[in-house]
Amino acid sequence: MYRIMLVDDEENILKALRRLLTITPCVYDGIEYKIKVESFSTADEALEFARHNTVDLVLSDYRMPRKDGVTFLKELKEIQPNAARLILSGYADLNAVIGAINDAQIYRFINKPWNDYELVSSIAQALAYRNLALENQRLADQARLENGAMTPQELERKRLEEQEPGITNVHWGPDGSVIFDDM
Repeated sequence: MYRIMLVDDEENILKALRRLLTITPCVYDGIEYKIKVESFSTADEALEFARHNTVDLVLSDYRMPRKDGVTFLKELKEIQPNAARLILSGYADLNAVIGAINDAQIYRFINKPWNDYELVSSIAQALAYRNLALENQRLADQARLENGAMTPQELERKRLEEQEPGITNVHWGPDGSVIFDDM
């Protein structure tokens, strides 16, 4: 099951996207991607969720109050570098598109209003591309391990961080104790 995060400040857009992704199969190259949709109306809520939960793909609005989609996706990339990133926007500003591709390394820029088939197909393609990139990364890490460029501990730490974002960020006290964040 793939977890998709939707981020848009307009509640009606979130509802429409959630409804579309709930009823429309996400298929690419004959493979159906089963998805679970999480939706957020602010970038900060989405970032907080991403700090504690693995996300496979993020579809974000470009223009949102307090934090635009490119800024949000750049911050998300720091937390979850393997999440596929897409931007949805009603504004076709070429500089914004170039900035999004260069700064946040988005997979695709989708215009509002969107075509349902194109949107779902883009999500499926992004998930397929993500899977291919992860497999390439896994093979490269295996080669690094075999060549001694990576230790088994480094490989395990990387695996754990991918499964549970933030799990390897331990805060140590001056006396060697572990400091837990207030929740």
